[in-house]
Amino acid sequence: MMQSLKVAFFRRYYRFTNWQAWRAPNIHDEPGGLELPTERGPIRAHMFRGAEAATRPLVIYFHGGGWVIGDLQTHSAYCRALCEASGATVIAVDYRRAPEQAFPTAQDDCLAAAQALARQQGDFGPHQGIVLAGDSAGGHLSLTTALAADDELRKLLRGLVLTYPVVEHYTAPYPSYEDCATGQALTSSLMRWFWDCYLGDADPDAAETQRAFPIRSEHLAGLPRSIVCTAGRDPLRDEGMAMVKAMTEAGVAVEHEHYGDSEHGFACGMGPSRDYQHWLERCAAFISSA
Repeated sequence: MMQSLKVAFFRRYYRFTNWQAWRAPNIHDEPGGLELPTERGPIRAHMFRGAEAATRPLVIYFHGGGWVIGDLQTHSAYCRALCEASGATVIAVDYRRAPEQAFPTAQDDCLAAAQALARQQGDFGPHQGIVLAGDSAGGHLSLTTALAADDELRKLLRGLVLTYPVVEHYTAPYPSYEDCATGQALTSSLMRWFWDCYLGDADPDAAETQRAFPIRSEHLAGLPRSIVCTAGRDPLRDEGMAMVKAMTEAGVAVEHEHYGDSEHGFACGMGPSRDYQHWLERCAAFISSA
C-alpha cells in the first residue's frame, strides 16, 4: 500500500515540476500519437515530425524518470525541442514502467519498439538510419536496446545520444553516490529506490540479470558512435564517466560533455538554462552529422 502511494506521489510530483519548468501542452491533445505493432503487442509512442527528416536519422527516444515516474508528457517539451533543433523526426516510446512491470519489461518493450520501427521506418517518411536517444533511465534503455539489437536494427544504427545514463547498480563503489548523496533533485536514496522498483525480485548478481547493467557487457565494441553527457551534481556522475572510458577502450567513437555545475535532470526536466541549451545544440549537431 505504501509503495503504491509513493509511486503515485512521485509520478504526480515529477509531472507537475516538469510542467512548471516547460508549460508544455497536453501531448495527448496533439497530433502524433502512434500505436506500434510489435512482437510484444502494441506499444504506444508519439511522433514529433522534423522539418528536415529526409536528410536526418530517425531518432527513437526513451524517456527518463527512473523507469518509474517519467512518461511521454514529462519529456514532450524536450523531445519537441530536440526535433526542432536537429530537424529530425523524433519518436518517443511509451514503454511500460516499474514497479507494476519490473525488469526486464522496459528493456524488452524498448527493444521491440525499436526493431518494429526499423522494419517500418518507411511508414514515417524517408530517413537516414536510426539514432537511439534517452536521458537517465532512458539512456540506460538506449544502451540495452543497442546491445541487444537484431541485425536489421543494428545495420541502421547511426548513433547513441546518452544524457547522464544509468549504467550500473548502486552497489558498485562509485564515489559520486556519496559525494552527491543529497543536495539535488536526484538523491542517492531516490536512485536506490528506482533500482529496487525496476529490478523487483530479480537478483542483481544473477546471470540472467546482467543485461540490466550495460557497463558489464562484453559487447561494447559493437555499439555505434555515441555522445554522452555527465553532470557534476549527480549520483550517476562517476558511472557515466566510467561508461565513456569503457566504450572508448572498446573502440567506440565517443564524444563526452561534462557539466560540472549542473545537476541530474538539467537537460530535460528543469527548464531552459545555459547548459541545457549547449547540450541541446551538441545533440542536434551530432544527430545532423550521423
